[in-house]
Amino acid sequence: MKDTEEIIQALIKFRNERDWEQFHNPKDLALAINVEAGELLELFLWKNANDANTEKVREELADIFAFAFLLADKYKFDVKEIVLEKIKKNADKYPIEKAKGTAKKYDEL
Repeated sequence: MKDTEEIIQALIKFRNERDWEQFHNPKDLALAINVEAGELLELFLWKNANDANTEKVREELADIFAFAFLLADKYKFDVKEIVLEKIKKNADKYPIEKAKGTAKKYDEL
C-alpha cells in the first residue's frame, strides 16, 4: 500500500471510530486546515524561526496534513498525482532561467 493511502486509511479509521465523518464536509475540512495553519504560524510569532518549538511545529504540521488528506479523499483526489501536477504547472510558471535565486512571483519575472 502506498504511504499516502496508508495514512488516509488510518485517518478514516480514526474518524469513523468516533463518528466524526458528519463533521468532515469539504468546507469544514478546508476551514480546519486554515485554523491549524494559523496555529502553526503562531509558533513563529514574535520569534526568530530557529526559536520555534520544533515538537509543536511537528504536531501542527501533522494536523494540517491530516485535514488535507481527508479533504483530498472527499474529492477522490490522488495526492501524489495532484502534487506532481502542481509541480509541473509551477515549473512552467517559474522556469529555472528566470526564477532561480529570486522570490519574485511568476508575473514579475
